[in-house]
Amino acid sequence: MSLNDDPKFWASANKHLIRYGGAFEPIIVERAEGSYVYDADGRGILDFTSGQMSAVLGHAHPDILATIDRQSRSSIHLFSGMLSRPVVTLAEHLAELAPGLDRVMLLSTGAESNEAAIRMAKLVTGRHEIVAFAQSWHGMTGAAASATYSAGRNGYGPASVGSLAIPAPNAYRPRFKHADGSLDWQTELDDAFELVDRQSTGSLAAFIAEPILSSGGIIELPEGYLAALKKKCEERGMLLILDEAQTGIGRTGQMFAFQRDGVTPDIMSLSKTLGAGLPLAAIMTSSEIEQKAHDRGFLFYTTHVSDPLPAAVGVTVLDVVARDGLQQKARERGQRLKDGLLALQQRFECIGDVRGRGLLLGLEVVSDRQTKAPGFELGARIMDGAMQRGLSMNIVKLPAMGGVFRIAPPLTVSDAEIDLGLEIMSDAIKAASEAA
Repeated sequence: MSLNDDPKFWASANKHLIRYGGAFEPIIVERAEGSYVYDADGRGILDFTSGQMSAVLGHAHPDILATIDRQSRSSIHLFSGMLSRPVVTLAEHLAELAPGLDRVMLLSTGAESNEAAIRMAKLVTGRHEIVAFAQSWHGMTGAAASATYSAGRNGYGPASVGSLAIPAPNAYRPRFKHADGSLDWQTELDDAFELVDRQSTGSLAAFIAEPILSSGGIIELPEGYLAALKKKCEERGMLLILDEAQTGIGRTGQMFAFQRDGVTPDIMSLSKTLGAGLPLAAIMTSSEIEQKAHDRGFLFYTTHVSDPLPAAVGVTVLDVVARDGLQQKARERGQRLKDGLLALQQRFECIGDVRGRGLLLGLEVVSDRQTKAPGFELGARIMDGAMQRGLSMNIVKLPAMGGVFRIAPPLTVSDAEIDLGLEIMSDAIKAASEAA
């Protein structure tokens, strides 16, 4: 009998836990280290989600553990109006990495950082309408949830007034096409903003976007799109907010994904990767916008703003990423992983598309490659088969799309671990396809 089948544990879990989305994995995780989580049987499971795309340095990284130990002996939490050295040091380091975004506020979660970003944009512009992608995920609280369209909208009553959406540019499933069948994202963007203008009451405050829509199915904004989107915002007096929760801190091969395009947002939100698994988030903006917000009485006073312990961890994360050359490793190992996924696509008809950048990749499963019909059931079997074989992968299921695996190992993943993950994927896809 597996120790994961502990009847007392599951009886208590089923009796006392609120279910918050999806089913729990049928394992009991006892510890996590490096690229693996270990279940009650001591079995190592390769974590290709990096703990919900957060553990960029893997689990239980020794530098993170040392920082937690050292800082916890000094200060963990303070009155929100007090400052500590780790907070100012982290703000200084972040500002050095993102020229033009000189002002930083440290918070706890991605949703909280997007709440702060949206609140600031509304105050600075004096407007209230927020536009997002129809495949977006920005959080489960208030304004962040109102700007989230990929899931979780039904049954909760009205969203925030002024919530608008446009389609994200999907090269695999293009809505507007050039003569050769490729995505015509410029026409799509023009069409989308024509609809935005028709719906707007003249109070457009901001557009919030992920450079790569993760929960939306790993949809990468094409080169040139961000610049065109920034221009659309500037023409309307809107601010551009970029949510780099999953793309920031080296995961795409650059410190921030927007840097590939040479477009600096008005406000950027960070979370997940910044804390490497601990609850740490931030918003960054220009001195000009911060001054205007301050002059107008910007208020976002929370219990855990500027906490010293997570700030110290954030400093360590940035230090390790720089010291160990993890941006370059994300590019190199991301290419190794992508090449392996493309090789699987050549072998298996159910793989419709491989996309993404660095170590944030998507593999879309379809039931028919010609029609691109979604392969939800097949994707679920592949996911279950991979877990049984020792690989954890997360699949996104969205209307009008196939099941899309979000594959995001830690930046510290080894070549051997990538190869092992690809081998397990191959076995799981083969078994699931034969069982279809």
